[in-house]
Amino acid sequence: MLKKCFALLCLSLLPFSLLAWGVVGHRAVGKIAENHLNKNAKRRIAQLLGSERIPMVATWADEARYSNEYSYTAPWHFINTPLGLPSDQYINLVNKMAEPNAYMALNQNIKDLKDPAKSQAEKVIALKFVIHLVGDIHQPMHVSRAEDQGGNKISVKYQGKDTNLHSLWDSGLVEYEGFTYSELAAALDHASSAQIRQWQKDEISTWLFESYQISQRLYQETEQNPTFDYRYNAAHLPTVEQRIEQAGIRLAGVLNDIFS
Repeated sequence: MLKKCFALLCLSLLPFSLLAWGVVGHRAVGKIAENHLNKNAKRRIAQLLGSERIPMVATWADEARYSNEYSYTAPWHFINTPLGLPSDQYINLVNKMAEPNAYMALNQNIKDLKDPAKSQAEKVIALKFVIHLVGDIHQPMHVSRAEDQGGNKISVKYQGKDTNLHSLWDSGLVEYEGFTYSELAAALDHASSAQIRQWQKDEISTWLFESYQISQRLYQETEQNPTFDYRYNAAHLPTVEQRIEQAGIRLAGVLNDIFS
């Protein structure tokens, strides 16, 4: 219990730029996913996580990356490419990338969860990474470009305060709404049956390209004017909300498929 409290304290002290969607956003993704699991997935996940639940382990990967044991996973939380690529070129590029990235890591951890040769302990870790990385991939500034570290090096002013583009999209916009993770999940989890079918049908590379297209627009807007007022919220909160909702629905689809 003491170790868990210490880990949560350390997590709360980390800069926002290290936590895609922040604690609230990641846990909302987990809660939405939990709402859409089938019986087999619920049963198997309960066997793996024990007393823990999906929303509460959704930030584990961000905590673990600062430990010696999992420091090698730091590149797993993002993927960087040049801007301006059409869909086919982009997908071809990410499929050929050799360096560790979020796309590669998500696919590998999904494979590990399906592998009967993996131990229970190994599958628990793989599950926690899958839960987290689906959220990361849906955060546009985690699917961006290397030269500015996904917007971390781009200074902006938001509601009169200095921040950077990455931090704003990690937590600033989510926290503006003032919800707890369960309240945010309840507010967003209203996809139609047709939307759920389509979102879960989409390939992971499609999720990436969606985020990539959004991050390109965000870069262009910021170049034109890096000072954001109340109008930025009205313009972008619908995108934030949709990406969190899509992440939750798609995470459920992945987990249902793995444990079918």
